[in-house]
Amino acid sequence: MKLKFLSFALLAAGGLSTTGAAFAAMPDAGTMLANTCLGCHGPGGSSVGPATPTIAAMQPESFLEAMKGYKEGTRPATVMDRIVKGYTEDEIKAMSGYFAKQAFVRYPQKVDDKKVAEGKKLHKDHCEKCHVDEGMKDEDGSSVLAGQWLPYLQYQMEDFVGGTREMPKKMKSQVEKVKEKGPDAIDSLLHFYASKK
Repeated sequence: MKLKFLSFALLAAGGLSTTGAAFAAMPDAGTMLANTCLGCHGPGGSSVGPATPTIAAMQPESFLEAMKGYKEGTRPATVMDRIVKGYTEDEIKAMSGYFAKQAFVRYPQKVDDKKVAEGKKLHKDHCEKCHVDEGMKDEDGSSVLAGQWLPYLQYQMEDFVGGTREMPKKMKSQVEKVKEKGPDAIDSLLHFYASKK
């Protein structure tokens, strides 16, 4: 009799553990899926590795466009082109919603103050129409540039300028104008974005 009662009690307790407070604490699908990205992209999507972008505060449209580029092979990648193939469209959408809600944490990094000052002027003259609020916001697929790691920004610009990654038409014309300012102009612009806190 005692054994039957003990078995019943254990079953009942097991049932309770999947309901009530324990069940309510289960994260949503977007959060669970996004957790698979944090090993590379950092807590909440704010990168702590200089070659990896912060994807926190990335708008869903930008996130979906980036993932589509990796999946189709139109956006250069080291591992993302393989990783993205493991997710369905619905899963990618769920992750995009999660990252859009996360705060972009900016970590201190070493920049050249002279280049930052020059880059600020170049941004105002050539980039602020699309990269609003000094690159702090992701609007219309512009992505957040302010506070991204400098090496990451440099790698991306090399891909754009070298033709490995397709540059939007409006960006291409402005990049050409920036390049006309001198051999360090592009790098100055990137130092400006990296300097943002």
